[in-house]
Amino acid sequence: MTSDDVPIGRRVARWRVRRSMTQQMLAHRLRRSKSWVDKVERGVRALDRYSVIQELADVLRVDPEVLLGQQRPTPAGPPDGVDDIRAALARYDIPQAPAQTMEEVRRQVGYAWLAYQHAHYGQLVRVLPGLLDAVQGARSAEVLVQAYRITSSLLVKLGEADLGWLAADRAMSVAGDDPILAATAAISVAQALRASNRDRLALTAALTAANRITPTPARPRDHEVDGSLKDQTSRQPHDHRGECGVAPGWSAGEWAAGGTLLLQGALAAAGCGESRRADELIDRAAAIAANLRRYDDQHHTSFGPIAVELARVVVASRGDAVEAVRRHPVMVRREAWRRLPAEYRGAYLVDVARAYLHVGHVRGAARALVDADSVAPAEVRCRPLARTVIADVARAQPAPAGVARLATLVGLTR
Repeated sequence: MTSDDVPIGRRVARWRVRRSMTQQMLAHRLRRSKSWVDKVERGVRALDRYSVIQELADVLRVDPEVLLGQQRPTPAGPPDGVDDIRAALARYDIPQAPAQTMEEVRRQVGYAWLAYQHAHYGQLVRVLPGLLDAVQGARSAEVLVQAYRITSSLLVKLGEADLGWLAADRAMSVAGDDPILAATAAISVAQALRASNRDRLALTAALTAANRITPTPARPRDHEVDGSLKDQTSRQPHDHRGECGVAPGWSAGEWAAGGTLLLQGALAAAGCGESRRADELIDRAAAIAANLRRYDDQHHTSFGPIAVELARVVVASRGDAVEAVRRHPVMVRREAWRRLPAEYRGAYLVDVARAYLHVGHVRGAARALVDADSVAPAEVRCRPLARTVIADVARAQPAPAGVARLATLVGLTR
């Protein structure tokens, strides 16, 4: 049995023993029951949330990837299998999938999220066609939206933005009138539109959805998507906070989705050259993040204060790269940075590499790319966008050693 074949619960047990902990000691440090630890180790309770695996990894003092299984070497270039995903999306009949319980389908979706968050894109390409069939058979709007979101996000990563847009649009159609499902689906729509260089459409889509789920003051001008955003921060979740630190009437998940949509809008505004508007949207998101407490990210947005600050860096990289590279070193020294999914960190580092290039700091760009490859190899080796950045850095004479190696890996040098 290889390391990847060992159940995650067994790996937790092995590392607990290596750290000389009893189940009770581990439970105490996790602030959970001994019974919970025992069920995890025996495989009775599934570990399908990144936040829980990250928490376990922190207590056991290992990288989350160690608990998920030793990662195989990441091949260069987009993984094969996109055509199979395209075929799965092209099927309009509901397949007669093998009988599966809803819990089994949810578990498959949960593991697909983990694969995405850990940037295991090759693995995800292989499982998505079957997952799409399984969720169609399950006929649940919630799992359908999640599966389409994962599919859209992966396709955008692999340079298939238009196909990603199709998957995101499917998520929107399935979400219907459910506010949280519609908001999370809109995040994928905005991401796919930005990746397709349709920033204006992405801005409209993100703000329409954000203003629906995190309502702004009643004055008409504050509701206009294309109007001034002045005074929109006046109704923020710190007024009359509930249990999750947000205003009554909306859940923490809804506020997190709304905040993520505002960040997507900010990135789209930056792409349109509207830096002031981008800053205003980030300020709105910051006000939400500052008061969002005890949120376990069940909707896979990775939203929080660190996400807001990273968005500030990325927005600055589109117009004021000097400011972006000034802010960047502070961000990666924060504890919250380490808790972000590998995919999120890797994608951010590729953006930072572009900012360093804009200011002529080739070695800074090289360092960011090497760091990204260390955090999430597939982000650098499988994404066409990263390949472009590697090529730009590798043109330096002499090319930095780390990037020269990456250039060879992705086939940019002979």
